Amino acid sequence: MFVSSKIAATIALVSSVIAAPAPAPAPAPQAATGGDPIAFGPDSQISASPQTPAAPPYPVIVGENGYSSATYHGPYTGTPTAIGAVDAPATLAASIPALPPNPTATYYNTVGEPINPMPAPYTPAGGLGTNGTLPRYMVESDFDFESIALGLYQEWIELDLFHDGLARFTDEQFIAAGLGDEARSLIEFMANQETGHATLLTNMLGERAPKQCVYNYPYTTVREWLDFNQRVTRFGESGVWGFINHLDSREVGQLLSQSIATESRQQQIFRQLSGLPPMNVWFENGWPQSWAWTMLAPYISYCPENTTRLAWQNFPTLRFLNNANVNRYSPNDTAQDGSETVGDRIADPSVSNLTSGSCVNLNATGYGCGPAVAHNKSEPLSFPGKKVLLKWDAPGTAVGPNNSYVTSTSAKNPPKFVAWSQQLNLTYSPLTDTGDNTGYTYQPEGFVYGDDGIINGTMAVLLTDEDLFVTPFNVSLLNPHVVALGLYQAG
Repeated sequence: MFVSSKIAATIALVSSVIAAPAPAPAPAPQAATGGDPIAFGPDSQISASPQTPAAPPYPVIVGENGYSSATYHGPYTGTPTAIGAVDAPATLAASIPALPPNPTATYYNTVGEPINPMPAPYTPAGGLGTNGTLPRYMVESDFDFESIALGLYQEWIELDLFHDGLARFTDEQFIAAGLGDEARSLIEFMANQETGHATLLTNMLGERAPKQCVYNYPYTTVREWLDFNQRVTRFGESGVWGFINHLDSREVGQLLSQSIATESRQQQIFRQLSGLPPMNVWFENGWPQSWAWTMLAPYISYCPENTTRLAWQNFPTLRFLNNANVNRYSPNDTAQDGSETVGDRIADPSVSNLTSGSCVNLNATGYGCGPAVAHNKSEPLSFPGKKVLLKWDAPGTAVGPNNSYVTSTSAKNPPKFVAWSQQLNLTYSPLTDTGDNTGYTYQPEGFVYGDDGIINGTMAVLLTDEDLFVTPFNVSLLNPHVVALGLYQAG
């Protein structure tokens, strides 16, 4: 049976990071006769060291000051042995239909006090998982399994990514970026948090939990690494908020929420270390799993043989040719041709080695962007009415582990709208198509409540063939209309 000490074992952290051979795969949770896990044993902890699968003899990254990283970060050069998202035995329909409200969702309290009998003292009627049933901390459906498996892919890359920058860059490079030993110690702690998260999700999945892979990162400087981290943690966080309340297992959702709350703190800290405002929205945004997988997959080079594959869709990439460079004191001076992003992948960071206009070492209120608790910006990264230049890929690009997934779209028509997904809203603006998969739109204006502008932060923006009305709980209904997906730096 589950007891509190065994649950605690699922989130135990391994405190030290050392250079060591890749450990053996973590054992699956112990199982009872009927096959149900009955305990998360302490031997199922994930090592704090990045776990590198057997790889060709690529050059080893030399660790800096006791930090270590995986032996290789680069593109996959082999031939994929599987192609496309994993399929079920059958697919019952081309899409999920939009239906009217649940006919049983009628509760409304007009008296401000309980109106139904209480099942026990101080226990109002209702709720899920409140009837005393012993919790089972395991996935309960294919939806649960595929969602938590995606979450584990995310935790694995963060474990490797946070360690990699610490090992890749020298003391002098960190100091030049405004970060001393204490900041690096904080990042090391965040890397170690990922060992607990990976352990937890592995145990809730069981023996077919995905293993750690090899990754291909876009950064070459400390600033680009920090910027990339704040983008990766954005889609890591939003990707969970989008599915957590749809899980069949409420128990899994409970533990997952306790890990994703940490992820949100990581995203805020990486924004601070990048010189961005730590908080500039009133509500965080939730994304469907296919959006998060589209963001993550291009940075996975290859995975060990027989690694569990995912069922989620990979959309073509949408690029913003004049996406604001976070390293400029005047972001509106960002080049208009896409040259101030380090590459063409969906979450690539801003170029940091500017020859002029850099805000990194500028000690001027409203213009500097060095690491800080908070900065006020005299010139925002973006603004309502900004002309946003767009370029998007056609479907059919090989992406992800071993280049074994392929981007696709289910849209029946060419793109007509730009969908801005942030806070509690999904807002459309018209797309002007200029040919050859290019076009432009104007950043819309709007407010959630009061003076809380809808468009801000690091956010998902999509091209769609229809301006379908969706809300935070059913935004995945938009997926069949998505032509391309991008990550926009609004603030």
